[in-house]
Amino acid sequence: MTVPATKKDFMIVNMGPHHPSMHGVLRLIVTLDGEDVIDCEPILGYLHRGMEKIAENRTIIQYLPYVTRWDYLATMFTEAITVNAPEQLENVQVPKRASYIRVIMLELSRIASHLLWLGPFMADIGAQTPFFYIFRERELIYDLFEAATGMRMMHNYFRIGGVAADLPYGWIDKCLDFCDYFLTGIVEYQKLITRNPIFLERVEGVGIIGVEEAINWGLSGPMLRASGTQWDLRKIDNYECYNEFDWEVQWQKEGDSLARYLVRIGEMRESIKIIQQALEGIPGGPYENLEVRRFDRAKNSEWNDFEYRFISKKPSPNFELSKQELYVRVEAPKGELGIYLIGDNSVFPWRWKIRPPGFINLQILPQLVKRMKLADIMTILGSIDIIMGEVDR
Repeated sequence: MTVPATKKDFMIVNMGPHHPSMHGVLRLIVTLDGEDVIDCEPILGYLHRGMEKIAENRTIIQYLPYVTRWDYLATMFTEAITVNAPEQLENVQVPKRASYIRVIMLELSRIASHLLWLGPFMADIGAQTPFFYIFRERELIYDLFEAATGMRMMHNYFRIGGVAADLPYGWIDKCLDFCDYFLTGIVEYQKLITRNPIFLERVEGVGIIGVEEAINWGLSGPMLRASGTQWDLRKIDNYECYNEFDWEVQWQKEGDSLARYLVRIGEMRESIKIIQQALEGIPGGPYENLEVRRFDRAKNSEWNDFEYRFISKKPSPNFELSKQELYVRVEAPKGELGIYLIGDNSVFPWRWKIRPPGFINLQILPQLVKRMKLADIMTILGSIDIIMGEVDR
């Protein structure tokens, strides 16, 4: 009797493209030997919309509504980087109050982004309950955004030299109430998740990245800090007014999926600390720099004639970008979000290069999942925290 020879050819499986509401339309071509992953190739580009090219024929004000579509879960950060680049290029001063409002909005946006990372990440692993919990808290953040900006997700709130509108009456008290409530929410998450033996079994020791490795791959954000590097651009670059607040950089040294989870949970707590300090110390004064509106406005323009005087929508101020180049970066929830901007003495940027954190953090995925089990792919992919809108732009 002949014994049937066991097959040694590998199986190739397509994972995805997934639904945009999870990690976005990412396709993984996975080569399997039984349950073991031999190779994994991410296929990008399903969500490419030519964002960098669009920027080259729009003024900054016209381009602002587009940028919230890169990372559509942390929209304030994409707006912040879009106005920070021309501000630094032209040395525009931002009033103190505007800077405080920006910090509050950015940190609320960071919490919203981390919450919507936590829910799907737990759902990927198999825990459904946190997915419903995080939406409860996230709705409250979006209520605050709606009250201040008029929009829940795509805010279009930041402007060159400030913000579009001041905080409405009673908003600060409402936000302070949310901070107190949310701290109890974090305790609830930690009770539910952090010491859960099934959760720990799935994430501990999975997808380990060493310090050297993380730096060599160019990782940033929680991916880098979970590997033992205390690198946070809010401390290093001191942009906006982060140096006026008392807060700690969250980091872990294990470098696995659990460490990345702990870093993000810690960051939500620190964000609340920053928001509370900013709300209590917010100064008075203007919420935008009115001088910016007068940039290159023609003196005797036909728009100032009598016929046009009562048209409600005046043309927005065009802002000339001088002939120089610079790189600006902010600490987004997913890592270092940067813009490389080249001006050309015109109202349009000559080059607008986006450095998305998700794109660069995603590079390490094939290396992390090799020799792991098939079920670990979702754990590792979830712990990287990518949004395909900014990966593909």
